[in-house]
Amino acid sequence: MTSLFRYTEPLPPKAATGRVAEVYEQISRDFGIAEPPTFVVLSSAPELLTATWALMRESLIAGPGGRTGKEIAAFGVSKANECPFCVSAHTVLLHATGDHALAERLARGERPENEEHARVLEWGRRTRIPSPQSKPFPFPAEHAPGYLGTALAFHFINRIVSALLTEKLMPGNVQRFRCVRSLAGRTLSRTVRRPARPGEALPLLESTDPGEAPAWAGDSAVGPAYAALLKAATSGAALLDAEDQDLVRATMWEWDGRHPGLGLEGVPDRRERPGARLALLAALAPYRITDEDVAAWRRPEHTDHCLLHLVAYGAFTAVDRIESALSRSIARA
Repeated sequence: MTSLFRYTEPLPPKAATGRVAEVYEQISRDFGIAEPPTFVVLSSAPELLTATWALMRESLIAGPGGRTGKEIAAFGVSKANECPFCVSAHTVLLHATGDHALAERLARGERPENEEHARVLEWGRRTRIPSPQSKPFPFPAEHAPGYLGTALAFHFINRIVSALLTEKLMPGNVQRFRCVRSLAGRTLSRTVRRPARPGEALPLLESTDPGEAPAWAGDSAVGPAYAALLKAATSGAALLDAEDQDLVRATMWEWDGRHPGLGLEGVPDRRERPGARLALLAALAPYRITDEDVAAWRRPEHTDHCLLHLVAYGAFTAVDRIESALSRSIARA
């Protein structure tokens, strides 16, 4: 059977112990899926696994704002990032909320009939462009931690998924059939519609001091979860030398949200700077990472843990750029 994992060999979830096993238990309870590959792929780096789960749980699942609206925002983010795996997943999850007609309109590439939903979808798409948005956010100010946390969580998750998993959400891509999407959503409906208590993912975090939370998160549990992911992901910079780190930072500072062309302008050659290339591809176009790119960088000392951290570092440079723009939008409001 073909593996969903492109470049890593995570342990089977049933073999998990300690903190990783606790995360899987909470994922099964609050997400409704026992072994989602989106998180299993991160299990070789528990600090990344716990922080990624915490940010998604505390924003999308337990954060302020309705689940349907946040799923629409996540769908828009995933479309903007060209992540078919996550687009399919959010279509199924919209079925789980009971919004079947909306889920299928989005699956067909159509605009939501509800104007508020349409504005949220467009907002999610536009978050990929790292510049302040001039219009007010399409959700109440008190829901900002939930919506912004969800958008930023999936800007990260989309990149991890596109870089390290195949595109198949289900065997044979059967999620392309409406009946399968609807049935899968119905199996998750009880979990998705059940209220989740905020903050329950925070005790799972590897670090007891994740760092300063962003202002937009207020006093919500989204803030420490975001800070923990920032800390865990950016630690991967240590896998690059100072010159490569400077190149990644400079390239991302100039990034305008566009997907790179076929020539991958601005991305170094794998023979010359393989680490910087992998990090930048993870940030700009993770779906363009190839076997050759990974092989050019990977050495015997580069474990799955190392690869996850390098990809996470690159992915988070894009998240950080986007978060800065969203923060400026709030400051200007």
